[in-house]
Amino acid sequence: MRKLAEIFKTTLAIKREEEVLLVTDDAMLEVASLIESALRELSDEVLVLKMRPRGMHGEEPPRVVAQAMKHASVVVAPTSKSLSHTSARKRACEAGARVASMPGITLEMLTAGGMQADYGEVERLAKAVAERLSRAESIKIKSPLGTDFRASLKGRRALADTGIITKPGDFGNLPAGEGFIAPVEGESEGVLVFDGSFAALGKLAEPLRVRVHKGRAVEVEGDGGRISALFRRYANASNVAEVGIGVNPAARVTGNVLEDEKAFRTVHVAFGDNHTFGGRTRAEVHLDGVILNPSVWLDEERLMEKGRLCFR
Repeated sequence: MRKLAEIFKTTLAIKREEEVLLVTDDAMLEVASLIESALRELSDEVLVLKMRPRGMHGEEPPRVVAQAMKHASVVVAPTSKSLSHTSARKRACEAGARVASMPGITLEMLTAGGMQADYGEVERLAKAVAERLSRAESIKIKSPLGTDFRASLKGRRALADTGIITKPGDFGNLPAGEGFIAPVEGESEGVLVFDGSFAALGKLAEPLRVRVHKGRAVEVEGDGGRISALFRRYANASNVAEVGIGVNPAARVTGNVLEDEKAFRTVHVAFGDNHTFGGRTRAEVHLDGVILNPSVWLDEERLMEKGRLCFR
């Protein structure tokens, strides 16, 4: 098992003189303390900002936090709700900060699973998937439980979440491991059957079925009304925002979407905001759901067959 400081050295290339900002909240103090200790092994200047937990993934942090993020060399964000798809994160990267978002990271996840991956291999696979997504004009997803979904990717560029966050402006999750893209708004159709996990629900005891029409979720079954309520509560929350392919061989599906969506043999589709990675939709939320053992086609070329990547 590699030490946490060694992992941060590999993924973030922190230099002794760099100012590192740790952004956390009241619900994450124990895990944030361990991360802080690891960061202090690498940098002489580690600053900690603690805020109240955000209500939903994608909700903006306080203005003071957003401003501090823009002035740091490195931002590490173990928060209970994700800052990945916020304007604060986007502007920090535009200012040159390297940002590692770790929403919902647990003590156990720091020492096992996706965090312990070979990030050279993760980088290779994430870039390969992103390159294929960028080349395609459409995507089709099917799964054993009934997913049958199509979306347009025309004109959109995919990103690779490699875990290698070493250049000014780089951004990614830790644990990392996906190629992902923002589908064209208004041009996706079909049925998505989530059977891994879903943001705000955790690991799914029964499948969650979402019917999509003209790029939006229009019907939800199996959620007890919780996801339906979020779609109604937040403007643009029902927008099909993202499609991603997990490529981290060490990641597991445990109910924590941060790691689940990186696991091999999974696809995830998210709803809500995508303006920070190539889409046109702004929303106060970004909700990911994980599908197990999917088959995926890019245009007419098969990318995955029952969860197995058709290249390696």
